[in-house]
Amino acid sequence: MTTQSTILLTGTGAFAARILFDIAATARAPTCVVLAGRNRERLQWLNVAAGARAAIFNTPVTVIAREVDLFAEDAATRLLEETKPSVVVQAASVQTSSVIAGSGNAWSRLVAEGGLSATAVFQAVLSARVAAAMTRLGRTIPLINCSFPDVVNGLIKALGHRVLCGMGNVAILSSVFAADRDLMERGRIKVLAHYQHLGAWRRPAETRSGSAPRVWIDNEEVGDVFGTFAYVKLTPEPVIDISGASGVPMILALAEGRSWTGHVPGPYGMPGGYPVQLTDGALSLNLPPSVSQEEAVAWNARFEEESGLIIGADRRARYTGILRERLAQHSPVLAEGFDVADLEEVHRSMQELRIKLQQQG
Repeated sequence: MTTQSTILLTGTGAFAARILFDIAATARAPTCVVLAGRNRERLQWLNVAAGARAAIFNTPVTVIAREVDLFAEDAATRLLEETKPSVVVQAASVQTSSVIAGSGNAWSRLVAEGGLSATAVFQAVLSARVAAAMTRLGRTIPLINCSFPDVVNGLIKALGHRVLCGMGNVAILSSVFAADRDLMERGRIKVLAHYQHLGAWRRPAETRSGSAPRVWIDNEEVGDVFGTFAYVKLTPEPVIDISGASGVPMILALAEGRSWTGHVPGPYGMPGGYPVQLTDGALSLNLPPSVSQEEAVAWNARFEEESGLIIGADRRARYTGILRERLAQHSPVLAEGFDVADLEEVHRSMQELRIKLQQQG
């Protein structure tokens, strides 16, 4: 008798929906997805739609909807105790990714000018709660954080919790590059990329400039990345159809105990994104022979060091560059950064600032 694995998926937004729907369409082993969120009507619909997709594609997938508010005291702990998942995929956030395409108020302009790390606290607060609950329960099962993993996974690690990796970002670029070059064998293309690299691929090819991702094909580095992949162009909006799908093969491999090769952001709290291998439930970097892990991590780290949010060995998060300058114009206190242990308090202060700025046209 084949054992059924349980995947706990938290969140009911577009990103979580893409993950759920693609699991429903592609899983080949018996799989139960516990979908948890606080929007009752949305939960009901996603449950119905995912069940229909499982029927359409004839897959052994069942979905159980659980209404839960992760902001409620001990909600994450109770959810983990009751569902006993083999994999946790945390896709709930109090900051929608659509902010990257907005410019209608002072908050969206702050994000556009300073960068997505302006939203890091909002992206981190629920993921940190889930990670903390897993720590309290002594759970060592894989946690995949889907909320801004290039930066947030470092915050989770600094808080003393375990996080396996994220999804999207580097995997968006590696996937579109592989499709462009018809490289369907996963190990042939290897990409180092930070989430900050995505912006260039939302612009026309002739306007792309600045730092490019590092790309290797058959372990030979591509010299002109912008030129080689000039045909590739992303939408101005979040490319959830790619990013949300990108981690599904890995999630299923984790749930079923299989090996997998691909790309993920934030493995074990590292900054940026990397090529990786999954073996026996553990990830390891799958870098080309010409690049060391130290070099790869340092290369990815420098983007937030120039402008963004970095976490020091003292467990203090510091804003840098343009983001720090723009944030200081609205809140000099917040711009000074924070001790990661104060994440919940800082979240409340950032929420007050966000509401204020959203009211300013």
